Amino acid sequence: MEKLSSDAPKQWGKMNVNQMLAHCNASLETAMGITSSERVGLVARLFGKLLKPTFFGEKPFPKNSATDQSYIINGNPDFEEEKAKVIRQIQQFAEGGAQKCTTNIHAFFGKLTPTEWATMQWKHFDHHLRQFNA
Repeated sequence: MEKLSSDAPKQWGKMNVNQMLAHCNASLETAMGITSSERVGLVARLFGKLLKPTFFGEKPFPKNSATDQSYIINGNPDFEEEKAKVIRQIQQFAEGGAQKCTTNIHAFFGKLTPTEWATMQWKHFDHHLRQFNA
């Protein structure tokens, strides 16, 4: 995150770097239980259970992966504010260990362990850092 600059060009996708930082902040807030996401319908939950092993596997997230509507950031958030916030939240999440992970149900995947929440965040951040060549 420290390597990101406000003019970092995206390699794929629709978000600019400012939106990506706000998007990652929203994701961390869900993982830490600060916010919660709404449950999706039964068909999506069943599909989520089928995809869970692949999603949490070793392969990185594919480019242009679909984004849940609740995590799409509109406008142009302040780069420095979002960057400072995401760095602070990453530190809180990492230092908090399993206790920092929410016990809320994931909207798509259902109940997740602290290890699964941590894996999801790592893979998510890796995906977006590659998106902006950081």
